[in-house]
Order: sequence, then C-alpha cells, then structure tokens
Amino acid sequence: MSELNATAAALLGLLHEGPQTGGQLVAAARDRFGSFFSVTRSQVYRELPALASAGLVRLGKQGPRSSQQYVITAAGKKAFKMWLGGDPGPDHLRSPLILRLVHASALTAKQRAALVDSAKKSYADEAEAARTAAKSSEDPYTKAVHEFGAARARAVLKLLDSIPTA
Repeated sequence: MSELNATAAALLGLLHEGPQTGGQLVAAARDRFGSFFSVTRSQVYRELPALASAGLVRLGKQGPRSSQQYVITAAGKKAFKMWLGGDPGPDHLRSPLILRLVHASALTAKQRAALVDSAKKSYADEAEAARTAAKSSEDPYTKAVHEFGAARARAVLKLLDSIPTA
C-alpha cells in the first residue's frame, strides 16, 4: 500500500485507540465521523485485508461469532502519522440527499414533500446531537469538529427550507 486513502487512514486512526473488530470499526466510524465522512460496512471489510496485507494491521483475538479483532502495527502507526502530516487535498462532498434533490423533479409532489420532511427531521436531530456533543467536548479539535457538524446540519436545513413546498 503505497499511499493511504482516507478510509484506510480513518480505520488506522480508530485502531490507535485499541484493537477492534470490523463491526466495532463500522460503529465507531459512524459515531466519530458520521457528520462529515461516511464509512460503509463494505468499505471497512474491503480495507481491512488490504491493510493487513500491507503490514499496517495484524489479526488480534478472535471474538464471539467468528468476529476478528484487528490491531494496528508499528508500520501502521507510522503510515497513519505520515498521512496525518500530508497535504489533505480537496474535500469532496458526497450527499445522497443532495443527489436526490438534484433529481427530485422525477418524483411526485407527495414524494418530494416526504423526502424534504424526512430530511428536515433527520438534520434537525443531527444538528442537536452535534451541538450537545460540542458542549461536552473538552478537546478543542473535537469540539470544533462537532461545531462543524452542527453548522453543516444547519446549512442543509437552510437548503431544505429554501425549497418551495408547492
């Protein structure tokens, strides 16, 4: 593995906290980066063997129901630190909601209203959760990331509010 992709780096970052199974990594990624970086189950289970093959993680203890823990290696820690210190490059927004809104003219008025109403509830909940997490964060970087998540959710809510209801 010559250069880490963002998903691989995200997993190595999570493994810095200790050994985890693929399922635990999926849940941790959702909880930790869900407001700004999506990591799917299939991405996690595709990346882990590649990371192991590159010597950046090793297999740990086998858990219940054949779950397999992964442990970051010294080489994995070094690769992660190099990735952290590198140029982040451009950000790419991937929003299934906004993609649906771009194509919303293919929906009926009732379907469009349901899409917007559902998204408003979801993003209102996300904004509140991020605000709460920001208030309880002591680490300034984590606090800033949570505040970003709240601002992003508010921006999506503003977008949704700008859509005519008729």
